[in-house]
Amino acid sequence: MEAKSAGSKVSAAEPKKSSRGLPSVEAITAGVLKGDRTLLAKAITLIESNSPRHFEAGQELVRRLLPASGDSIRVGVTGVPGAGKSTFIESFGLWLIDRGHKVAVLAVDPSSSLSRGSILGDKTRMEELARHQSSFIRPSPSGGALGGVTRKTRETTIACEAAGYDIILIETVGVGQSEITVRSMVDFFLLMQIAGAGDELQGIKKGIMELADLVVVNKADGGNVQAAELAGRELNNALHYLRHATPGWTTKALTCSAKEKAGLPEIWREIERFVDQGKTSGVFEDRRQNQVLQWFEALLTEAVLNRFYSNPRVTEELPRLRAAVQNGSLPVLLAVQQLLAE
Repeated sequence: MEAKSAGSKVSAAEPKKSSRGLPSVEAITAGVLKGDRTLLAKAITLIESNSPRHFEAGQELVRRLLPASGDSIRVGVTGVPGAGKSTFIESFGLWLIDRGHKVAVLAVDPSSSLSRGSILGDKTRMEELARHQSSFIRPSPSGGALGGVTRKTRETTIACEAAGYDIILIETVGVGQSEITVRSMVDFFLLMQIAGAGDELQGIKKGIMELADLVVVNKADGGNVQAAELAGRELNNALHYLRHATPGWTTKALTCSAKEKAGLPEIWREIERFVDQGKTSGVFEDRRQNQVLQWFEALLTEAVLNRFYSNPRVTEELPRLRAAVQNGSLPVLLAVQQLLAE
């Protein structure tokens, strides 16, 4: 698989402003397609905005960028706390850039919608990668709009691909739901583990293991090499008994040291082999199409629910029907039917 050329950074002329003082959709589109990182950041800010006045412009921008997207490898990275995900992503990203790739790093944390916060530490944790002209790092957006963090990360991926980033690394920074969220938007899912923390299989949920296309035991350095290799063998034995995440692909465990940049070529070879095999068999494209369809269905369901609960008749009747169900004066199914009739 050939690496893409890093391409030249084109400094766009002063972009034409819209009536609201923002760069126009046309100017942003042109800048993103030229690989301008400043205008890519503005594009993502517009796409992520929860302001109703930005929604149409953001979606028009996505529509214009969509034909130039899709030509990348999307890799999800998750793992137990302390597994060294950020160190790995920085080392791996720099290693890929040295081989002619352009790397975008995104973070997903569905729990951020509870606090409306975001993970702002990614750039400070990946200082060297963040400074590189062939990288782009974007913290996790907060939720609060249609599709929340999932929609924004998917559409940010589209913008990054249109800007020429051929490797998209999506890091989970939450726990639990974030693994399922990221699995639903990537081609290849990498689970990071560490050795020397007791029983290597303890605390690893079977469901998360079954999401992985590759398990990597990190921190295989110093006096921890033997423990990491033992953990890798134990994980490989366990993986034989689990259902694999991708049809036709056998998930296995490797070891690496993100700190010493050891094991990175072997990990990349597995990813390349996965992509080549998936494109030959059709599994790669099927997964992408199914993910888009699942995204459509999920957004449709959310939109219908939002519209339903914002209906004035529903908001008026809902408290009364809830109380009637709670005190047993009305059967649940009948209460639901009455609400739907509104």
